Amino acid sequence: MKSDSMKSDSMKSGGLIRSSMIYSAFTLVSRLAGFARDLAVSYSMGASATFAADAFNTAFAFPNLFRRIFAEGAFAAAFVPAYSRSLEKDGEEIADVLAADAMATLAAATLLITVVAELTMPWLMYAIAPGFAANPEKFKLAVLLTQITMPYLPCMAIYAHLSGVLNARNRFVLSAAAPILLNIWTLVTVLPTHTPVDAAKWASIGVVIAGVSQAGLLWWGVNKAGAKVHLRWPRLTPEIKHLIALAIPGAIGASASQINIFVSGILVSQVNGARSWLAYCDRLYQLPQGLVGVAIGVALLPRLSRAVQADDRHAASSAMDEAIVFSMALTLPAAAALVSIPFFIIDALYTRGAFTTADAHQTAAALLHYGWGVPAFVLAQLFSRAFFARQDTRTPMRYALVAVAVNVVLGVSLFHFIGVPGIAAATAFAWWLNVVMMGAALARRGHYRPSPRAVSKLIRILAASVALGLLLGAASHFRDVISGLLAPLSVGPLHGKEIAIAVVVVLGAALYPALLFASGGLTLAEARYALRRRRGDPPEGPADLP
Repeated sequence: MKSDSMKSDSMKSGGLIRSSMIYSAFTLVSRLAGFARDLAVSYSMGASATFAADAFNTAFAFPNLFRRIFAEGAFAAAFVPAYSRSLEKDGEEIADVLAADAMATLAAATLLITVVAELTMPWLMYAIAPGFAANPEKFKLAVLLTQITMPYLPCMAIYAHLSGVLNARNRFVLSAAAPILLNIWTLVTVLPTHTPVDAAKWASIGVVIAGVSQAGLLWWGVNKAGAKVHLRWPRLTPEIKHLIALAIPGAIGASASQINIFVSGILVSQVNGARSWLAYCDRLYQLPQGLVGVAIGVALLPRLSRAVQADDRHAASSAMDEAIVFSMALTLPAAAALVSIPFFIIDALYTRGAFTTADAHQTAAALLHYGWGVPAFVLAQLFSRAFFARQDTRTPMRYALVAVAVNVVLGVSLFHFIGVPGIAAATAFAWWLNVVMMGAALARRGHYRPSPRAVSKLIRILAASVALGLLLGAASHFRDVISGLLAPLSVGPLHGKEIAIAVVVVLGAALYPALLFASGGLTLAEARYALRRRRGDPPEGPADLP
């Protein structure tokens, strides 16, 4: 019996990792397309040399704040466990009625927020970016662009909800692939423009087109998957009232990183270019969060919810151990790279066109501090799922509010002492505090404490990542030499510095598995077993694309 239980756990573990990797693979494609989008935006709009980039990044950040809340917060926290439970207990027909009612309520709420924001934006901008008021042209452009992008919010709320329907049915491909449309539409609208202001306006229009496209794609996917989530008028049924009660604190708790980013934007709005410096950092330091934290969290929540529902503590703890070890094996080397070679990365990626070397130095200084916070951003995604699976959305909310308060106080203080990098340092510290509080609460309640084997694995992974960071730091020290040696390979827009960072990253990515295996953080047998599909695993992957 014990043997069968262990075998079942291992099979589920493999399914979790494969689901996460499928989600991560499509997210990686999306993020690479996102880099192309950022390159086009930075080249066309710059940062400190114009005001267009700050205005656009503000316009995109405001509805995006709510997008992150709904996509990775409220409905990931409340809807997926409720829908998964209804599928198991009540059947597809009743579960889909719950999904349709929830979508109608969510769409109505976000449409209301959009209308209010559209009408009040000339006054709301004083709260979003008060520093812009010193430049009337910048302020006016930011108001216009934010009014253009606001319809993105209801589109993304519907996308997030339908993504939850698919994820609860073990379908992860479309929800991971749909963000690629945002990057494609932004490139299509920005590349033909000739001035920074025109680029900002057309990029904002591209955001809205992308939102409609993403929601439409997920609507198609849900119907192809067999779910009957029909349009209907909002109804405050007892189930929806219960869902709202769970979703409100869950949204606050899971969106703390976005609230911190929003508060940081307010603080730096008085420094020309600072809003854009932090926006370009976001793409890099949130890459591990999207590829690893969100991906594993999306795959973890349904499995964890089923284990908690069945009162299987061993399965729940095993799922958390597997998720944390696997996520840190991918996250810690990324953090090591961001801390050891920030300017190497930023200068190679962005310094061209309207984006200057001074912009690169400021962006890199902030990226370094975000780098040591990256593991906390990912761990927070996983720890919060342990609460959400137990329908406890209030505890993460309370800790998130504490983290936000610490971030604001520390951010204001450090901003006055060391400037924009202080904002990044405050955010990283606040997130580590959030992780410590959640981890302590889970241990105190007996819900989760990492096993000795998991702790041993994490120490070995940390050792491999530190070794990688030291090697990357040495490469950064000899950056000019490496760039000079590779300069003869220049082709078109790719010169010595671009080729150098590509070579260093590829070599680092190739070297890290060897360091990981040598340290014992992961064995070849574990890697092969986790990736092997076995009979009885739930459907997932491109073959199951609806």
